[in-house]
Amino acid sequence: MSKRKSAKFDSDGIDDLAQDKPVVYKLLNSKGENVYTGSSKKGQVGDRIKDHLPGGSDPIPGVKKVQIEPHSRIAEAQESEARIISRSKPKHNKRGT
Repeated sequence: MSKRKSAKFDSDGIDDLAQDKPVVYKLLNSKGENVYTGSSKKGQVGDRIKDHLPGGSDPIPGVKKVQIEPHSRIAEAQESEARIISRSKPKHNKRGT
């Protein structure tokens, strides 16, 4: 079920992302490097990603773009998240490093 979608890392871009499925999301810097990976439940995608905006509850610096990959179940999204973190070791993730 991997149909990735990307958007600008701002409130408007995030609002345009799918909310109807659990997702794995990657926060990318200006070079396209993955600096943070997370997962979110259906219906909470926008709110969770907005937490990482400047001034949010869990801001991640230097992010220019967000990329999501929908999954049919949250467990699948969390498994994919763990694999991505283990493989790419994004600098702002504390797990899997």
